[in-house]
Amino acid sequence: MMIDSSVTEIRGIGPKKAAALEKLGIRTVGDLLRFQPRTYEDRRNPVPISELEPGMPAFVRGVVISVVSDPRRYSRKRVLKVLAEDSSGRMEVVFFNAPFLARDFVKGEEYCFYGRPSANKGHIQMIHPEFSKAGGAREEIVPVYPLTAGITQYELRRLEREAAGLAADAEDFMPQDIISGNGLCSLQDALKNIHFPADMDALNAARYRLMYDEMFVLQTGLLMMRSGGEEGIEFAEDGTEKEYQSFLPYELTGAQKRVISEIAADMERPERMNRLVQGDVGSGKTAVAEAVLYKAVRNGFQGAFMAPTELLARQHFHTLTEDFKGHGVNVGILTGHLSAGEKQETLKALKAGEIDIMIGTHALIQPDVEFRKLGLVITDEQHRFGVDQRSRLGDKGRSPDVLVMTATPIPRTLAVIMYGDLDVSVLDELPPGRQKILTKAVTDKSRDLVYNFVRGQAAGGRQIYVTAPLIEDSEEIDARSAESIFAELSKKFPECRIALLHGQMSEQEKSSIMEDFSAGAYDILVATVVIEVGIDVPNATVMVIESAERFGLAQLHQLRGRVGRGKEQSYCILITNGEGQVAKDRARTMVESSDGFYIAEKDLELRGPGEFFGTRQHGIPDMQLTDMVKHMDIMEQVRGKALELFEDDPGLIREKNKGLRNRVEALFGEDINIHI
Repeated sequence: MMIDSSVTEIRGIGPKKAAALEKLGIRTVGDLLRFQPRTYEDRRNPVPISELEPGMPAFVRGVVISVVSDPRRYSRKRVLKVLAEDSSGRMEVVFFNAPFLARDFVKGEEYCFYGRPSANKGHIQMIHPEFSKAGGAREEIVPVYPLTAGITQYELRRLEREAAGLAADAEDFMPQDIISGNGLCSLQDALKNIHFPADMDALNAARYRLMYDEMFVLQTGLLMMRSGGEEGIEFAEDGTEKEYQSFLPYELTGAQKRVISEIAADMERPERMNRLVQGDVGSGKTAVAEAVLYKAVRNGFQGAFMAPTELLARQHFHTLTEDFKGHGVNVGILTGHLSAGEKQETLKALKAGEIDIMIGTHALIQPDVEFRKLGLVITDEQHRFGVDQRSRLGDKGRSPDVLVMTATPIPRTLAVIMYGDLDVSVLDELPPGRQKILTKAVTDKSRDLVYNFVRGQAAGGRQIYVTAPLIEDSEEIDARSAESIFAELSKKFPECRIALLHGQMSEQEKSSIMEDFSAGAYDILVATVVIEVGIDVPNATVMVIESAERFGLAQLHQLRGRVGRGKEQSYCILITNGEGQVAKDRARTMVESSDGFYIAEKDLELRGPGEFFGTRQHGIPDMQLTDMVKHMDIMEQVRGKALELFEDDPGLIREKNKGLRNRVEALFGEDINIHI
């Protein structure tokens, strides 16, 4: 058996067990070795029975003094009770519906038990613990693995023990100078000790080595992605981006001017631009996009501007058409809902170069879309697009510059990890005159007060959003739905014009409702998170978020950003029934702060990086051991080391680095060759 052998070569693994293991991502012996335990049980030092604490897992050694099996042969809940003692006291071990286990215990013999003790009428019990005879028990640090149907902990540990014998055959892909220079143990030792360590020092050394490998491969892969396609368009240093700023009827913020300068400097270099612009809600990303698109057009190139929804694409189309009026820039739009004739005419004009800036949805990356001379690609709300989609749009031209934008603030440290293939610009300043949105968190008991406030705002000619986490009521989820709220408000506010909007509607229906709401045809819009990325409605002053505990902080902040677009004071009301500490902390953060970057940091503290990595870019491998919050300082060190190695050998073609390159290519797949 070899390290790359199929797991079916291990004794006892037939087709069913192999299928179960495959669900865990285990196909080969090497996969087994790299499958990480989720936690460990320390069985080296038995806890005296008298010192057992209810609820705290413990390892116990005790002599069996009685074995009592339920005599009711046909009882539906037969109980086996084993009484064990050590020098400090006695413990009752209980098994339900397992009378056959009685033959595994012999009075007077010593046994080892591992489980979670509980108190029962003043006596200590352990229900369904793991057990074995003391002579044959392994008193060690025992791994606990994530499981799937068809595989038990016992079976997986047996398989890992067999695989551990081949750990010595694992080829170490990390360059030797990186291993020795950073105090890393060998890969062979790490793969053995991550499963069955002799002590905590060996376990910690193994975890650190494998975590370092994860980080190093990730950062090296991102550097390889970023290094490709170096030759790009060298735009002229003509100042046209500043010329466009002079046309605007308002003054840009210092942050907008700084970011425009950073982008323009990139565009003027011969290397292809790959830049991420992240800014809080309302920080003015569209004006930044317009300025650099104008530069591209004045240099004789076309621009592409891709948005995730037709609503947002249409908003950008209206905004750019209005702002470029009189400046000789022709703006077009391409979505999936153009008629066949409209689409044909649009594509014909685009190919002929008659359209300078094409705005659209995913329709832009279809094979029949051809640009005459594409020079700049911009994607908005980029977390909704993967690496492959961005690259397909970039392939419409000859190495066009690429700019991606997001209104979901990401802590800068995380941005470096998530988008290490991109340079990062931050819009950290809001335009003057924007009022703070007053935010209040209430419980369901205050609903009547909320409704009275909504009625007053509607009577004053203002518009209101009411957002719910569900489209329709669910027996499984305790949360209010958009449909039930719509029905309730329609009865409570007969004087108001109310609309319902949700994701199961067609794009045409959603666009029509949003455009009518924007035009003032409705007073209240009841919706799901489909409005998270929506169009600007300056007259909307209230955002009511139902079952707010069902949303993450980043999403709550995005929803709040739908109001506060006009001159009137705006409000956000969180109706929450969450009793948990996380729900309370989340509500408190929203009330106390309107700073998206601060909120992003708090979200990271409260929920970990899942909020950001839930929609992670296609092509970036999973991290099994690395905790992005706890290990950020190590990640930054690793990034520095990876950069040093990459600058010394950009293609990783030297013999000592070939193993690392193979590992990077194996994890990133074909995406390592997509340079965007």
